[in-house]
Amino acid sequence: MPLAASDQVIADTRRWLERAVIGLNLCPFAKAVHVRQQVHFAVCGSPDFAEILQALDDELDALLGLPASVRDTTLLMLPGGFDEFLLFQQLIAEGDRRIARRGLEGTVQLAHFHPEFRFAHVEEDDPGNYSNRSPYPTLHLLREDSIDRAVAAMPDAEAIFGANIERLRSLGPAGWAALHVGRST
Repeated sequence: MPLAASDQVIADTRRWLERAVIGLNLCPFAKAVHVRQQVHFAVCGSPDFAEILQALDDELDALLGLPASVRDTTLLMLPGGFDEFLLFQQLIAEGDRRIARRGLEGTVQLAHFHPEFRFAHVEEDDPGNYSNRSPYPTLHLLREDSIDRAVAAMPDAEAIFGANIERLRSLGPAGWAALHVGRST
């Protein structure tokens, strides 16, 4: 993938992070790591399953090779494929298996975002789905220790999900569109 295209993917994802995730407070833990520049943005433009899994391995190594104070979390965007949500789900399952095989369960968690994300048993057009919609299919590597610290500091962390769904349903499709958090191309 040309550097300019990768730069655009990162810019689109950064805009989504700032306007939706942080701006709507969908993740109350995101602002601090973003402000401290501890979020690493990486792009794998390949549509090949094996190449993406290798990129995931490389990003895991890079994340764990640095202290959390330098790199606390990684967003790996996949603009070259996996636009089909069900295929992306297969990639997530393989990513989870890979983390387990490497003995990293309890150390790193794999979260994910997708432009067509849809919660099970929820209508496709339900605005609550926006909480996990990003401009590109995205693998999110999180340090479990950081999650534990953040959750311990928040008195009612379980309420985040419900509050997000309420906020997004209140915002509605027009409000979400007004954020301009999709792909710029």
